[in-house]
Amino acid sequence: MRVLFPGIEDHPVLKEMEVQANVEKSLTLFGQLLNKKHFLLTFIRTLEAQRSFSMRDRGNVASLIMTALQGEMEYATGVLKQLLSDLIEKNLESKNHPKLLLRRTESVAEKMLTNWFTFLLYKFLKECAGEPLFMLYCAIKQQMEKGPIDAITGEARYSLSEDKLIRQQIDYKMLTLNCVNPENENAPEIPVKVLNCDTITQVKEKLLDAVYKGVPYSQRPKAGDMDLVSTIPSDPMPFSSIGAEWRQGRMARIILQDEDVTTKIDNDWKRLNTLAHYQVTDGSSVALVPKQNSAYNISNSSTFTKSLSRYESMLRTASSPDSLRSRTPMITPDLESGTKLWHLVKNHDHMDQREGDRGSKMVSEIYLTRLLATKGTLQKFVDDLFETIFSTAHRGSALPLAIKYMFDFLDEQADKHQINDYDVRHTWKSNCLPLRFWVNVIKNPQFVFDIHKNSITDACLSVVAQTFMDSCSTSEHKLGKDSPSNKLLYAKDIPNYKSWVERYYADIAKMPAISDQDMSAYLAEQSRLHLSQFNSMSALHEIYSYITKYKDEILAALEKDEQARRQRLRSKLEQAIDTMALSS
Repeated sequence: MRVLFPGIEDHPVLKEMEVQANVEKSLTLFGQLLNKKHFLLTFIRTLEAQRSFSMRDRGNVASLIMTALQGEMEYATGVLKQLLSDLIEKNLESKNHPKLLLRRTESVAEKMLTNWFTFLLYKFLKECAGEPLFMLYCAIKQQMEKGPIDAITGEARYSLSEDKLIRQQIDYKMLTLNCVNPENENAPEIPVKVLNCDTITQVKEKLLDAVYKGVPYSQRPKAGDMDLVSTIPSDPMPFSSIGAEWRQGRMARIILQDEDVTTKIDNDWKRLNTLAHYQVTDGSSVALVPKQNSAYNISNSSTFTKSLSRYESMLRTASSPDSLRSRTPMITPDLESGTKLWHLVKNHDHMDQREGDRGSKMVSEIYLTRLLATKGTLQKFVDDLFETIFSTAHRGSALPLAIKYMFDFLDEQADKHQINDYDVRHTWKSNCLPLRFWVNVIKNPQFVFDIHKNSITDACLSVVAQTFMDSCSTSEHKLGKDSPSNKLLYAKDIPNYKSWVERYYADIAKMPAISDQDMSAYLAEQSRLHLSQFNSMSALHEIYSYITKYKDEILAALEKDEQARRQRLRSKLEQAIDTMALSS
């Protein structure tokens, strides 16, 4: 779903559609037309010829067609091959470099190819490649959280990305907090490792990770819906004003927050509260309790709207879990008071450094060493993932037929156009599968798993994905002192990874060709697997909106085409349009 329709959680194709009888009849007629190859190809080509048919529209139509044809994978594959064949011809005629083929997603064919692999590699991803991908994600998250992570800038002490590395020396201590189990207060407390420089939200997230280990992220309470309650020394700060629940001797039990009346403000900088700020000590007992007004606490109330503090809502949008742009949380000044928030590093410390500001910075070589140390910790997990993807038979799991079938198709096309350049053939395969499907999955494991991806994890996965892309390239990367750190980081590994890719492509080419009979059986099986994942009627209704928008152009194209005239496609479409018109 997240690959087909990125950013749309509640798409119509997931829902049952209530329609009037004549609308249903019209969409059934339209569905029959879509199952006629000549109509579908004419429909797509006509749409692509319209200047107002945007890139977004192309992706949308490709995804809707695949969902409408989810039970007809053999037919969808034939249409895709024809569209790809046309694209190759067009690419070569336009004198574009052949290597650029399938590099972008500028046509319905290219997006449809991504979707085709998404459907057909789902089983392989679930049963084989999913495990090393999940292990890599967990290893990155665990390693990043061992050191400080700036809640505002997203920078971390441990990182693969130079852009997300804290350059300054941050003093911190590891603490173990004993968390009362919110699901069962009588169960033993759960020990959780945190840092004394963590913000309260960061602590809550670590506690939730430990308490709800193994529970899908979407089914867990969120940090913003829970209060963190702890027992701390009562003397140093005026806690009476911030809702201490009770006092006993010199200890007070209070709700810890990122911002409250004790928050330190220096000129126009306001520093988020950390465990150190509250003087929480190693071995302290803490509890997570639902906020009185939280969505988690009143999950059944549809009218309830979350009241988030200015800081929480700012952070939420900045590193939202499913945002494809969860890059850099931005510092937004508090408009009322003009104060700027900071956590570990003030914003001016890492924006446009002038020479005079570099006193506290470590020189490039020093932090390249730190990047390399983090890389070393994660090396096994990266290797495991790459090895799984670039193996024709991995731990007893056979190569998905779809890969062999599509690679053979590309080789046939290269033969047909007399392209004997090895680099071009290699690049077509790389653009077709690793760069079109796998890179997207590596960068966005939240497309596959129910997890949360924060901005530092995102940055590290982007470095891994870039290394993966470099491994699939045939061009030599000349490295110098000015090369980006991520290229230097994996410079010694890439030749090895490249040899894996070359061997993988060669092994696939040597495998016996798949017979039409075997491919038909495979696609029929895949159709059965995906048959009712989406609502076909809703998908047809969405596709039909393009008939409404470009009716005259599509009817004219069907009239002009001889084969369409022989099959009376125009009159059949007019019949569907007339039936639909009865509803209005």
